[in-house]
Amino acid sequence: MKTMRAVVLGEPGPIENLVIRELPIPPVPPGSVRIRVQAFGLNRSELHTRLGLSQGVTFPRVLGIEAAGVVDDPGDSGLSVGQQVATMMGGMGRVFDGGYAEYVVVPARQVIPFVSDLPWHVLGAIPETLQTAYGSLTTGLDLRAGQTLLVRGGSSSTGLAASALAREMGATVLATTRSASRAAASRPSASRATR
Repeated sequence: MKTMRAVVLGEPGPIENLVIRELPIPPVPPGSVRIRVQAFGLNRSELHTRLGLSQGVTFPRVLGIEAAGVVDDPGDSGLSVGQQVATMMGGMGRVFDGGYAEYVVVPARQVIPFVSDLPWHVLGAIPETLQTAYGSLTTGLDLRAGQTLLVRGGSSSTGLAASALAREMGATVLATTRSASRAAASRPSASRATR
């Protein structure tokens, strides 16, 4: 049986409850995809799960609500082996094992194919950052083309993502930052003011 390394939370509690273990590489049931994880983000959500504050979690559990990598086994999804993909949420790291592993199996409906030359350590931070920004703009604000958006902290990763997405949606974007040196980073995606 082939195995993989994974970070497993045996039960809620202190950081010592997170242990690197050898687990069997998970099989791919119908409607799912196995991803060879190249990078994953660390989120406050995993802290909540470790502390026992998340709903619906059974233990032991491999944490991680997002991952980026390549398709290892596409199952019946129509994706190709080696294709770059990202995945997030949908029960990852709570209802089923998540991205803190060398391989993760997720429902095909939550696999997002992409093509990028960015390094994996950057790509691993993108899925949840984009989801947070997009959800804030759409569900939170119902932002529409022609509206004006002020992004406080416009040079942060989430601020940059929100600015870029809002411009794509047709909004006028203004952004603030406390750092004149970081203001240049937001120039492609927003007008900015420093304070």
